[in-house]
Amino acid sequence: MQWFGKGSGNIEDRRGMSGGAIGGGVGIIVVILGLLFGQDLTGLVSQLPISEMTQGTAKTGAPTDKEAKFVDGVLESTNQVWEQQFREMGKTYEEPILVLFTNNVQSACGNASAAVGPFYCPGDHKVYIDLSFYQELQSRFGAGGDFAQAYVIAHEVGHHVQNLLGISEKVQRAKAQLSEKEYNKLSVKLELQADFFAGLWANHAQNLKDFKLEEGDLEEAITAANAIGDDKLQKQAQGEVVPDAFTHGTSAQRMYWFKKGFDTGDIRQGDTFNSAQL
Repeated sequence: MQWFGKGSGNIEDRRGMSGGAIGGGVGIIVVILGLLFGQDLTGLVSQLPISEMTQGTAKTGAPTDKEAKFVDGVLESTNQVWEQQFREMGKTYEEPILVLFTNNVQSACGNASAAVGPFYCPGDHKVYIDLSFYQELQSRFGAGGDFAQAYVIAHEVGHHVQNLLGISEKVQRAKAQLSEKEYNKLSVKLELQADFFAGLWANHAQNLKDFKLEEGDLEEAITAANAIGDDKLQKQAQGEVVPDAFTHGTSAQRMYWFKKGFDTGDIRQGDTFNSAQL
């Protein structure tokens, strides 16, 4: 993919700062899960104790290094797509902030290690990512390429969209009334909808004057979606698949919903909660 325009200006660069260490057994468990899943574990992040406050001064605005400028460009493309989608719904889109960090970070959802992977915190409307995650995506899961990287950002922005539309709050409220097994099913639907939203972004981004899809881009995103399915990760980690423990969806489901978002570009087609297939 190519991005020719300006960045979003909504980057908060905390790289090199001390974000606080994860304390206790819960932190260790989350780090292990993060190494396996490499993605949004916001619900667990919120449980982490804060053992150290952030030290240093964050830089805001437009980054200057190549990797961060790319992320900023992707974020701006999501802003343009979702601003239009919200206008069509008669709503106003609130642009998220994207926080770049190194090793660990403090958010309104608590403290998190880079091992948790990229995540969205509904408490402060910010997306968090340590860019070393992209190296892990390539080396551990064989899902390299710039569009695979863009898919990760678009997925997390999808969680922001869910937050703004009140979808995330409904799922969280339901948690207290459901068994772990039933809540996991809701979590899968939430994650698959974020994949659909990422595909919808890719569809509409093609129409932006500053954006250009290149040959192989779509395949890179689908490869990434396939690599981080619950079934594949469980098989790799423990040698067996436990469907009741799924929280993000199978590889096939993640690919299907991303592709559906890309093929339709229609937000009305992304209601995973009432889909007969889930």
